[in-house]
Amino acid sequence: MESSFVQRIERIDYYYTVVPNKVGAGAGVFKALKAKGVNLLAFNGFPLSAKSSQLDLLPSSGDALVAAAQKAGIKLVGPKVAFLVSEWEHLGGVADILSKLEEAGVNVTAMQAIDTGDWRYGAVIWVKQHNIGKAAKALGIS
Repeated sequence: MESSFVQRIERIDYYYTVVPNKVGAGAGVFKALKAKGVNLLAFNGFPLSAKSSQLDLLPSSGDALVAAAQKAGIKLVGPKVAFLVSEWEHLGGVADILSKLEEAGVNVTAMQAIDTGDWRYGAVIWVKQHNIGKAAKALGIS
């Protein structure tokens, strides 16, 4: 018998930019977004090579992000779609989500999850864009 818990999974648009892999390159992007009042719900940054890194930006407003990036000369790719999870923690919560995707034959490209305190966690799940509909259906949000 499953315990009762509160879970919210939603599609979220994200954009990405590629920056040089050097001191201050990412900070410059965030300073420009802050100056224009852009609110990010999540962010993921990772190296692409020794010379460049990718910054995935998940904004509360895609329009605000795009406008701020244009004014700052930041080249964005997107929108693309990921899934944003907000849940009261329960043992195996991430395993349950990943199992649903596995059963649907959807490979997870990347996932970031973090405890946010007060027995809650948040996560972002990336899948190949051609699998968005299949993943949404598996997660019960299609």
